[in-house]
Amino acid sequence: MRRGADERDDMLRLLGYFFGIGAVLFLLVAGGVVIYVGDLTKDLPDYEVLARYEPPVMTRIHSADGQLMGEFAKERRLYIPIQAVPDRVKAAFLSAEDKNFYTHHGVDPVALTRAVVTNAENILSGSDRRMVGASTITQQVAKNFLLTNERSIDRKIKEAVLSFRIEQAYSKDRILELYLNEIFFGAGSYGIAGAALTYFGKSVNELNLQEAAYLAALPKAPNNYHPFDDTDAAIARRNWIIDRMVENGYVTPDEAEVAKAKGLGVNFRRSGDYVFASEYFTEEVRKEIVSRYGEDALKEGGLSVRSTLDPHLQVLARKALQDGLIQFDRQHDGYRGPVTTIDASGDWGEPLADVDRLSDVPEWNLAVVLSVGDGSAQLGLRPDREISGAVAPEREKVEITGAGLGWIETKVVDGKRVKVNGIGDVLHVGDVVYVEDKGGDTGWELQQVPEVSGALISMDPNTGRVLAMVGGFSYDESQFNRATQAYRQPGSAFKPFVYAAALDNGYTPASVVMDAPIQLVSGGQVWEPKNYGGGHAGPSTLRLGIERSRNLMTVRLANDMGMQLVAEYAERFGVYDDMPPLLAMSLGSGETTVLRMVSAYSVMANGGRSIEPSFIDRIQDRYGRTIYKHDQRICEGCNASQWLGQEEPELIDNREQVLDPMTAYQITSMMEGVVQRGTATILRDLGRPLAGKTGTTNDEKDAWFVGFTPNMVTGVYIGYDTPKPMGRGSTGGHLAAPVFKQFMREALKDAPIADFRLPEGMNVVEIDRKTGMRSQGGADTILEAFKPGTGPADSYQVIGMETVSVEMEDVRKISPRVEEAIQSGQGGLF
Repeated sequence: MRRGADERDDMLRLLGYFFGIGAVLFLLVAGGVVIYVGDLTKDLPDYEVLARYEPPVMTRIHSADGQLMGEFAKERRLYIPIQAVPDRVKAAFLSAEDKNFYTHHGVDPVALTRAVVTNAENILSGSDRRMVGASTITQQVAKNFLLTNERSIDRKIKEAVLSFRIEQAYSKDRILELYLNEIFFGAGSYGIAGAALTYFGKSVNELNLQEAAYLAALPKAPNNYHPFDDTDAAIARRNWIIDRMVENGYVTPDEAEVAKAKGLGVNFRRSGDYVFASEYFTEEVRKEIVSRYGEDALKEGGLSVRSTLDPHLQVLARKALQDGLIQFDRQHDGYRGPVTTIDASGDWGEPLADVDRLSDVPEWNLAVVLSVGDGSAQLGLRPDREISGAVAPEREKVEITGAGLGWIETKVVDGKRVKVNGIGDVLHVGDVVYVEDKGGDTGWELQQVPEVSGALISMDPNTGRVLAMVGGFSYDESQFNRATQAYRQPGSAFKPFVYAAALDNGYTPASVVMDAPIQLVSGGQVWEPKNYGGGHAGPSTLRLGIERSRNLMTVRLANDMGMQLVAEYAERFGVYDDMPPLLAMSLGSGETTVLRMVSAYSVMANGGRSIEPSFIDRIQDRYGRTIYKHDQRICEGCNASQWLGQEEPELIDNREQVLDPMTAYQITSMMEGVVQRGTATILRDLGRPLAGKTGTTNDEKDAWFVGFTPNMVTGVYIGYDTPKPMGRGSTGGHLAAPVFKQFMREALKDAPIADFRLPEGMNVVEIDRKTGMRSQGGADTILEAFKPGTGPADSYQVIGMETVSVEMEDVRKISPRVEEAIQSGQGGLF
């Protein structure tokens, strides 16, 4: 008995001994772990930065009616609050990544245990499978925002500690919001909103079950589940997530089966989804944003930009300019040959698909000549590429006949134009050409990119808002914007500013100036400006001078006023920044842009108020706060909370008055005469009050027309990028005015007819438009507006009757084209 008791005591002592040792060891290990973890986590990042989280967000540019024009981003991300994410989308991500998200406290013990067991089994079995993770959404937030991607025990411990802290500081919804807006989805997209747009062209609330499940599959490994390169794996992963959603009670089995039976349905959004033909405009807006706020703000600031673009007018402007350029090209430049040549003997589709086409001229398609007969040729159309990037298998063939080549009378061979003889003299097997289906009797028609170029800008003269802008035939072909970047001589389109200066300084539209030869001497060289076509009309009114675009009268008028005054007005209007006071400049020999000219004409159209052209109406930051607004007019009372019988609020226009409103009306009336009786009579049948001025430079290198109604100013320029003569008769009235007419006819089709407003206090008198004196009746009688205290002369008073010979400054250092104008003896034409 005693022996048995002793043995039990020994056993208990032994157990106590081992227990003591174990307890000490446990305490030592626990203490070591505490010290290790404490040391590891003492310098952890501050999780409070999550409260100030501002991820890089793309900037989006919209047209005036809200259509998307362009997006700029380093990371294609749109930040959305968790409240805007549909429950089904949340459910997909929770089922894929962390089904216990709303119940654990940062680390999921169940998932962690399962991962440990699975990894142990894989190690013991010798499997080379990748280690299974158990990171919760909170842990992923900690890693993505505060830690690195290093795969180590240390990082996992830091991750777990930070997760506990994050869970204590933030709500579950806030953590899920951070996660859904930060993660990378592949294809350059970040965040659920950006991914929905990139993969499906949809907003988040438009995603269906299978789409939400596929997006939830991507964060794990976007490259492993590419919709086209790894389709089977992507579908398998998507379907696995749908099954998990069923298990978790988010969807029914029937809904799941329907969703799993469908394909991925990925449709990567392309640039064609943006406002059509808006590339030049979008680029101008982009440059202004960078100028104001910098490149980082553009690509990371999440700005929302409302531009001034009117998409309808933009399409009309593009068509009008393209039609004008194509018509000139066909009449003057002839056919210049194919885009390129390829081997058409085998499968011509593959090499043809590799030839880039103009993406912003969708009316045209590339085609390869397959065979040529006596009266027709067979062509193969360029096959489309599928969303995956592969060339579509279909091959479409079309026939082009002589009707489709009817415009080709000559072709260019070794720089010379030679007459063509039949279709075989134009097309050859293997030629890659542009064609367009015109329908009707013409059918397919051969096209070519014009060598000549041009620009068109349309603006609201009352606000400076640019409504439409086309900077060339095709942005895809040339990103050079001829509306804002091309400095060209405006020719006689500059003359209204000379006449406006005169009207503002004592002259009237009925003042008479001598239209006769004049000699000017510069450094021993004689400059004798001439009227277009030669000849001169003797004493003529200012009105006749601008209607018929008389160079000799303009030079005399500028000389009588002094070029210093003309230069001051040109700078006041914004045509030039620092205009040299040389007489040749009065004929438009200086270089300026279409944007500057349209802005300057807007001053005359709006009654003399200064204009600041704008491509942007408003800019908002990522939080919706307005940080820029173009309209700076003051409106006291516009923000009244309710109407209490007060007067209607008025907008206070605080812009500078740079031209007398009466002068603005007079010069406008004179330019109405240009349309009714002068160099732009082609526009008469538009049937509404319209003023404007043609412009042509020496040797017909530049052709202009700038015109306006009370509510729209439009300027058109046509010329070669490297200035060269366009041929006799290529004037502003023959080239630019028809483009203006085509655009304005459609742009104003539904607009009410408005008259130019006569300023109060002006006197309207019947005069003889040729003599400038009071009318005695007859066909030349017109109504002329005079300022108070002025009126038609009772007798002839002619300016410039004396012979004029003026010593001019040396202009060779000012501009080569100014010197060229002086030496040519013409300067501005009409």
